[in-house]
Order: sequence, then structure tokens, then C-alpha cells
Amino acid sequence: MSRRRLKTRVPSASFVAVASLYQHDLRFHKQSRDGSAKCDAYETRDDEHVVIGVVFEIPESGKAELDKHEGLGNGYEVKLVEIKTFSGEVIEAITYCATHIDPVLQPYHWYKEHVLKGAEEHGLPEEYLKRIINIQSIPDPKPERHESEMAIYADLPLITT
Repeated sequence: MSRRRLKTRVPSASFVAVASLYQHDLRFHKQSRDGSAKCDAYETRDDEHVVIGVVFEIPESGKAELDKHEGLGNGYEVKLVEIKTFSGEVIEAITYCATHIDPVLQPYHWYKEHVLKGAEEHGLPEEYLKRIINIQSIPDPKPERHESEMAIYADLPLITT
């Protein structure tokens, strides 16, 4: 959700809207190549579940680069979904859904911080922010990766670790 992080990957990405994906739950259970957990909009078909996120338009020229960063074919697949913006508009969008799941894994502190920064910058509801804050995270065994990932927020305070 973080614009800064996305712009480091696909500079041509542009913000469209904040939206909800119903019958899905935000889970940190996608098995990453680095040994940690990453986010997934997990389909539950439960009407009580909703993922609130950010919609970006990615030009075709940037899609391959984003797919590489997101791990398309290596733990994520794309899925067409219908989302509802906060203004009530229904949009068809593509999301990445996890194919390699391990519910025991936890995200690294820096990854959770990326998710929180994006949620905060786009004004997601306070209760949703608290839900993300309450996700347990772990230190990255490679401190230099943590520093590198957080460098894009050097001018901003940390939300939580």
C-alpha cells in the first residue's frame, strides 16, 4: 500500500482509490523467499471479512517489473476481483493472491512497517490500522536489509516495530 515503496518498483504507478475487497481477510501468511511472511488477501467467502487496501493503476510497461518484485509464479498468482471504493464505485482489479502459504511464519518488522505506512498515508480506518499493528513481526536476520527497506522513509517517524 505504500506509495513510496511501489514507486521504487514501478515509478509510473498512479493512485486510483482506497477500496474494500469483501469476503477476503488480510493475512500475513504468504511464504516469502526470504523466510518471512508477506501479505495476502485470503479469500474466505465470509461476509464478515473485508480487506481494505489501495488501488493503483500500473501501466503495461510496468507490469512485468511489478510481477517480478511481487513473486508472480513464485508464491503469488494474479486474480481478478471486484472491489468497492469508499465513494461506492465498483471496480474490477487484479490482485496478487498467495499460493505458498505457511500460517506459522511472521513478517519482518520492515515489511509490516511498509504495510502500516501505506495504510496510514491513505487514511485507512483506525480500527484497521490497529489490526495491522497487532500483527506479530520479527527482526530480519539481515539488519542491512532492514535498513535498506526503511531508508525510503528516512524523513518519517516509525509507526511500530
